[in-house]
Amino acid sequence: MYVIVVGAGDIGIQVIDILVEAESDIVVIESDQHVAEQVSQQYDCLVLKADATVKETLVDAGADRADAIITTTEVDATNMMTLMIAQELEIPSLVSTVQNPDHMSLFRKIGANALQNPQQLIAEYLVRAVQRPSIKDFMHLKGDAEVFEISVSSGAPIAELTIEEANERGLIGDSLLIVAIERDDGILTPRGDTVIQGDDLVTVFSREGATASVVEEFSG
Repeated sequence: MYVIVVGAGDIGIQVIDILVEAESDIVVIESDQHVAEQVSQQYDCLVLKADATVKETLVDAGADRADAIITTTEVDATNMMTLMIAQELEIPSLVSTVQNPDHMSLFRKIGANALQNPQQLIAEYLVRAVQRPSIKDFMHLKGDAEVFEISVSSGAPIAELTIEEANERGLIGDSLLIVAIERDDGILTPRGDTVIQGDDLVTVFSREGATASVVEEFSG
């Protein structure tokens, strides 16, 4: 895979690490001379000290053969402009970080896969880990909806019930769906007669999010 990475800051350098480890062909575009030199010394890849919002820069980076471009600068306008040029040059996959959540729709309009402010997401993960330690991972969806993984406590209301029984008792309503169950012997696709056991790691879709009442059903 041939990937153009724009920006070699905190996020960009981690992207470069992963791509190098995966043995991808990469070109890095970095406007800061010092940072560009550091990347060039650390990695065996082409590093361009240039402005990615200039069309010729992407052409020089090999846009004609690139499979993807990943923009990681801290300026949404820079990322957006770069991706618009990349789209014009017909780079197939457009990926970017987005600092301001109000800008997400703009990135999606041009067909970009966008990740909202990584630093903010990390902070939210840390706070969630303190507030609701039974939740191991989560992902926000549209509105209040979330998909999250939660560890089932042996004393939780839903423990040792089948999914059908839990539904009959009102523990699982129309806004809640158990997507998968992970336990020592593997991952189960839940059915009506599947028993939810203590220590199960359950993947849940909740239309109202991981509210205290929802979490209490699994963690007690």
